[in-house]
Amino acid sequence: MGGEDSTPRKQAFPQSQMKYKFKILLLIVLTNLLTFYIFTGNNSYSNLQNPITRISQLSGGGACDSSAAALILKLNTTIDELAASRSEISQLRKQLKSSHSQTEELINELSQLNAAVERAAAASDKPTTAATKFTFDNLLSDVSDEAKFAVGPHKLPLGFNPRMGSDEIYFSVGGGCLNHKEDLEKYMSYQIGGECPIDDSLSQTLMMMGCEPLPRRRCHPKSPANYVEPNPLPKSLWATPPDTSIIWDPYTCKNYTCLTNRRKTPGIYDCKDCFELDGREKTRWLYDNGGLDYGIDQVLEMKPRGTIRIGLDIGGGSGSFAARMRERNVTIVTTSMNFDGPFNSFISSRGLISMHVSVSQRFPFFENTLDIVHSMHVLSNWIPDTMLEFTLYDIYRVLRPGGLFWLDRFFCYGAQLNSTYVPMFDRVGFRKLRWNTGMKVDRGLDKNEWYFSALLEKPMT
Repeated sequence: MGGEDSTPRKQAFPQSQMKYKFKILLLIVLTNLLTFYIFTGNNSYSNLQNPITRISQLSGGGACDSSAAALILKLNTTIDELAASRSEISQLRKQLKSSHSQTEELINELSQLNAAVERAAAASDKPTTAATKFTFDNLLSDVSDEAKFAVGPHKLPLGFNPRMGSDEIYFSVGGGCLNHKEDLEKYMSYQIGGECPIDDSLSQTLMMMGCEPLPRRRCHPKSPANYVEPNPLPKSLWATPPDTSIIWDPYTCKNYTCLTNRRKTPGIYDCKDCFELDGREKTRWLYDNGGLDYGIDQVLEMKPRGTIRIGLDIGGGSGSFAARMRERNVTIVTTSMNFDGPFNSFISSRGLISMHVSVSQRFPFFENTLDIVHSMHVLSNWIPDTMLEFTLYDIYRVLRPGGLFWLDRFFCYGAQLNSTYVPMFDRVGFRKLRWNTGMKVDRGLDKNEWYFSALLEKPMT
C-alpha cells in the first residue's frame, strides 16, 4: 500500500514546483513594470500629480489564476499606498516652496538692515565690524554731554583693574533710562554746581518706567527755608514734624495740616490717612484678631527673643511699621515713593530710615542677611504675575535662613487666589506659619474681592 500512495505524490511535485516558479517570475515582471512606470519621464517628480493606474486583470490562465489574483490585490494595495505617499510629497513640496519664499524675504530684510547699519557707520567714519555695529556709545549718541557723563563709561585712572576685568567703570543706571531719552534729557538739564530743578514728578515717572536707579547729578537740591532741628527720639516717632522741614513745591498740599485732612476729602490719594499719627496709624499692628490682622508681638514671639533685629518694610507709607518695630529694638528700612506726598521726608523726620525705591528694583541687600521682611497692600494683584514671582524670590534671597516674610493684606480676586497665588508662593519655597483669607465686602459680595495675610518662613536648610 505504501507503493501505491507514493506514486501520485511524485507526479504532483513537478507541477507544484512549476506553479511556484511561475509566481516568482510573474512577481518579478510586475515589479519591474511598476518601477519602470514610476521612474520614467524627464523628472522623477513630474508625475506626482498624476494618479497611478490600478491593475484590474492579468493575462494568464490555468492553475495560476487564483495566485495571480492574490498578487494583483497586493500590488493594488501597494499602488494605493504609493499614491497616498505621492500626495504627501506634493504637499511637502508646496510647504517647502512657501518656507523658501519666506526665508528669501527675511534675508532681504536683514540685508536692508545691515546696509542701514553700514551707512550709519560710514557716516560716522567708524569701521563696520560685528563688535562695533551696536555699542553702548551708539545708545548715547543723541543725549546731552551731561547725560553721557552720568551714564557712560569712565576710564580708570590706574588702568586695568583685574577685579573688575576692565579699564573702565560705569555708573549703575536703570536700563529704562535710554528708552525715555527725552525725559532723561529734561532730568539731566541743570546748571552744574547750581541748584537742582524741583522735578520730583519727572524723576518718579522715570523710575516707574525702569530708569532706576536714576543717574547721579552735579547739582544741589533745594534746602527748606527756616529749617529747624528735628525732634529727638523717641518723641520723634509719633510727632508730626514742622512744616519747615521739607520742600512743598512738588505736592498739592503745602503743609502737614492739609495732608492729615485728606482722609476727610473726596478723591484718591496714596495712603490717605498715613500722615495722621493720632488716628489709625497709632493702633496698627498692636492687636492680633486671629484673622487677617497680625500683631507685632505675636509675630516676634514666633522666633527666639532678640533674634529679629533688622528688616525691610516694602512700600511702608509713612513709616509706622518701622516706628512700632523701633520701639521693640528692631531696625527696619522702609521703602516708599512720594506720590503727591513727602513720604520719604516724613519717615526720616520720625528718626527712621527711608529708601526712595520702587517695588520694581532689586532689593539693595546681600543674600541671607535680613531677619524679617514686611509688606502691606503694595504687593498685590496689580503687579504682573511674572514680576511678582521675581519679587518673591528676591525677598527669599535677602532673608536669612529662618527669616520671616510677613505679607499683610494681599488683595486679589477669588478666582486668582487658588489658581495663581497659592501655587506661586509654593513654588518660591516658603514654609507657611500662618495663612489667613478674608473676603473684602465693602464694594459688595458680587465683586468676589479677597485679602489674604501670611506669615512665611525661609527654611533653615
